[in-house]
Amino acid sequence: MQPAVPFLLEAPDLDGWRAGNTGVEGVWQFDSGLAGRHVLITALVHGNELCGAWALKGLLDAGLRPRRGRLTLAFCNLAAFDRFDPANPDAARFVEEDLNRQWWPERLRQPTSLERRRAAELAPFVEAADWLLDLHSMHEPGLPLTLTGLAAANVDLAVAMASPEHIVVDAGHKDGVRMRDFGRFGTPESIAAGARSLLVECGFHGDPHSRRVAQDQCARFLVAAGSIDAADGAAGLPGWRLPDADGQWVLEVTGGVVARDETVRFSQPFQGLEVIPAAGTVIGFNGEPIVTPYDDCVLVMPSLRQARAGVTVVRFARRRRARPVSTEELP
Repeated sequence: MQPAVPFLLEAPDLDGWRAGNTGVEGVWQFDSGLAGRHVLITALVHGNELCGAWALKGLLDAGLRPRRGRLTLAFCNLAAFDRFDPANPDAARFVEEDLNRQWWPERLRQPTSLERRRAAELAPFVEAADWLLDLHSMHEPGLPLTLTGLAAANVDLAVAMASPEHIVVDAGHKDGVRMRDFGRFGTPESIAAGARSLLVECGFHGDPHSRRVAQDQCARFLVAAGSIDAADGAAGLPGWRLPDADGQWVLEVTGGVVARDETVRFSQPFQGLEVIPAAGTVIGFNGEPIVTPYDDCVLVMPSLRQARAGVTVVRFARRRRARPVSTEELP
């Protein structure tokens, strides 16, 4: 399907950073030699989501190194990225199946697709990390979102980072486990022990501003993790920080709509984050009317771009104002 809006973000040239330094293609690791968190930042989990690749390339080009702990940077689905064509960006999302639905041990032990084999290569780095920032972008134009999973500790981290404005608390997808929910990032015991993971949707795939959001999130995350100091970021990554959000909303996902087939449709071209005042409002059709389940229902990431049986096309959420949290309050 052709993109509904122009795809204006060019693909980065990754040739100089493709090999990695870990023995695994596209994975770079730097150790400060001092105590601190092991931080992992990932990009290109989907090959057409270019903003994170630009951010990781920028970190590598700048020669940024952690002041404390260890830093791992991973370009994840390079095979899909190699297929990227701005005239048909959706074709580069994956090669055989969605890499961000393969993070079950059972799937990792069954290397039946290119994406499962790649997930198995990346899994040791994900398992070793203390904090994970997974950079993504969206099928449709929309404001950036941070997806935290259900853990309150991840919500606190997202609030302490002070951007973006909207934080989505969700349980993931029924058709497979995301990287940000894999292993210790999805267990209460590990989260209580300090594991943290955020997935940031930086905006529309083809919007050049998504690159700036990805850079901003990297700078904020590295400072919050203690990997670098704020002064390091200001000096080594000039212009990466965007203004803080004027307050933040926490959107607690209560459910969603899974497409029955390709005929699913909406009643109007929703952009996402619309607040529908009345319960029972018809917003589309999916074999039967799609209706909002409660008053002041927020629509999260509505998109028909990948609509087919089993794909979530919109999620419903209740919203509340976030309680401010400072980085000093983080454990």
